[in-house]
Amino acid sequence: MLDPSSDTLDIDILVLPETNLILVASLIEPLRAANRISGQDLYRWRIFSPDGAPVETRSRIPVPVDGVFRPEKETQPLFVLSSYQWQMSATPLLRRQLSQTARYRSMVAGIESGNWLLAEASLLDGHSATAHWEDMEDFASAYPHIGVVRARYVIDGKRITTGGSLPTLELMLEIIRRRQGYSLALEVSRQFIYEHERTGGLLQVPALGTMRVADQRVSQAVRLMEETVDAPLTLARLARRVGISARHLQELFQETMGVAPHRHYLALRLNAARRKVIETKTEFADIAALTGFNSSSAFSRSYRAHYRESPTETRRRLRAKG
Repeated sequence: MLDPSSDTLDIDILVLPETNLILVASLIEPLRAANRISGQDLYRWRIFSPDGAPVETRSRIPVPVDGVFRPEKETQPLFVLSSYQWQMSATPLLRRQLSQTARYRSMVAGIESGNWLLAEASLLDGHSATAHWEDMEDFASAYPHIGVVRARYVIDGKRITTGGSLPTLELMLEIIRRRQGYSLALEVSRQFIYEHERTGGLLQVPALGTMRVADQRVSQAVRLMEETVDAPLTLARLARRVGISARHLQELFQETMGVAPHRHYLALRLNAARRKVIETKTEFADIAALTGFNSSSAFSRSYRAHYRESPTETRRRLRAKG
C-alpha cells in the first residue's frame, strides 16, 4: 500500500457505531480529492458495518455501507474506524473476525479508537502504536506489550494507528505522497488549507504527513511561489524577498515542509499545469509558458516524470473515459 504506484488501490473500511462523521471524512475525502485532481481512479473503497445497517454516527448522520463485515481471505488494506463506546463493538465475534482477516490483509489500520479494537484482537502485540491524546495513558496501561508512542500516527510494518481525525487526514496525505508523489499530495493538502485572520493573511501551510503550521517566512515564500508560477524566482531572489539568506530559507523549508524549496515550487507549477491540461483545451506550448517552462518539450518531460504519462496521454485518457 505504501510503495510508489499508479495502480488503483482498493481498501475496506469498517465503521463502528458512534464514530465521528469527521473521522470518516478525514479518511475518505483525501482519497476522493486525489481521484478528482488526478483524473484517475487511484483509490476505491468499500464501507462495512458489523450488522450491514447504515452506521449511526455521533452527529446522528448515518453513513451508508456496502454490506455486513464478513471478511474471508481479502488481501486489501483494512481500516477500522471507531470514536466513542468502542467497548460495545468489541464482541468476541468481531475480535475473532479481525484476528482471522489480519492474516491475509496487506495492512490493518486502527483509526482513532479503532486501535483499541486491534489491541483487543492482539493485532498490535509487539508493534509500536499511538492513541488519542486523551486515552494515551490508559491505552499504555491496558496494553503494556504494545510500544505506545506519542505521535499523531504510527506506521509499523503492517499495522497503522492514528490519534484522531486530523492525524488521520495527515496519514492519508502521507499515503498519497508515498504512492503518487509529492505533487499530488501537495495539491490534495491544499484542498484542506484555510487562511486565518490571526496570521495576517498568511497561508496556513501543512507539512505533508505532519500538518505543522509553517514558519511565517516559509509561508511568505510559499505565497510568492504561488504568485510567480509563470515566472519562477531563483532561490536567492525568493530568500531576498522574504528577508533571509538562501541557505536559511532552504533549511527552514526542509524543516517545516519536509522538502527542498525547488521541489515544492516545481510541484506547484506542475499542479497548475495539470489543471489546465485536464480542465481546458489550452495548447501545451501556452500551458508551458503559463507555468514557467522554457519550452513544450521541457514541460512534457517534467510532466511525464511526475505523473507517469505525457500531457497528450492525459487528455486522451480523459476523452476515452468521458
